[in-house]
Amino acid sequence: MQHEFYSNGKLLISGEYAILDGAKGLALPTKYGQSLQLKATDTGLLHWKSFNANGKQWFESQFDLPSLEVVLNQADQTTEMLQQILRSCKVLNPDFLTSEKGLSIETHLTFPKDWGLGTSSTLINSIANWAKVDAYKLLGLTFGGSGYDIACAQHNQPLNYKLGPDGPEVELVDFNPVFKDQFFFVYLNQKRNSREAIVKYRNTKTNKSHLVETIASITSQMITCSQLSEFEELMTVHEELLSKVLAEPTVKSQLFGDYPGEIKSLGAWGGDFVLVTGPETYHDYFRNKGYSTILRYSEMILGQ
Repeated sequence: MQHEFYSNGKLLISGEYAILDGAKGLALPTKYGQSLQLKATDTGLLHWKSFNANGKQWFESQFDLPSLEVVLNQADQTTEMLQQILRSCKVLNPDFLTSEKGLSIETHLTFPKDWGLGTSSTLINSIANWAKVDAYKLLGLTFGGSGYDIACAQHNQPLNYKLGPDGPEVELVDFNPVFKDQFFFVYLNQKRNSREAIVKYRNTKTNKSHLVETIASITSQMITCSQLSEFEELMTVHEELLSKVLAEPTVKSQLFGDYPGEIKSLGAWGGDFVLVTGPETYHDYFRNKGYSTILRYSEMILGQ
């Protein structure tokens, strides 16, 4: 037996934080992702190895089958999380990992772990495919979150994502702006813990229903607008709205106040990538400030 699964990475263009309360967000799957490869063995163990984008192993653990008791790296936090994921799969599908004599598993990222493109969500989605369980339910039993990253892992085109009363609602959309050559992504040189950011958002006191309605409107307008200036205005309104809710300065006002284009946070504020507008000649502005990881829209987004 040999199987391979692959899941796309993600970027949330609109709706960060508010998507947790039912706002409609625009999400884009990336060209970067993570694969999961399985091979049958006769060891009686599930032997797991994970590799980074450079092909260097960064994690290894072993579990007894079928108990999933840890037999290697017992005090390792990553091992404990992986064990939780696998055991959650057995809750959702009691037939999972009941008859295997042994398994060798490798995961391979195609992007640096600290980029924030979905190291966890790509893993959850691929394991769910392997275990034949609902990836959104598996996410809920493990890392938590809105689930938009799972939608990106599963689809190969832009999408609207919303948490409805009956669960996730995914609508594939035609987001292909004529001015996309004026988009690029800059990495802020630090990874932000999304779970901590979510806790902070949950503790804010604001009119969430108004926030949800406003963000949903911005998302719809972003998809249909035909002028870069209009899109930039929507970016600014979105940033200012979330700045008030989170009581945090926008990334542009905090770090790039003299930049002539517009800048928008993506996902948890204060880390990972930001969306920037402007011609390629503007890339040097960020390089001169020490931000060397800059990707054009066509380099980052799947299907471009």
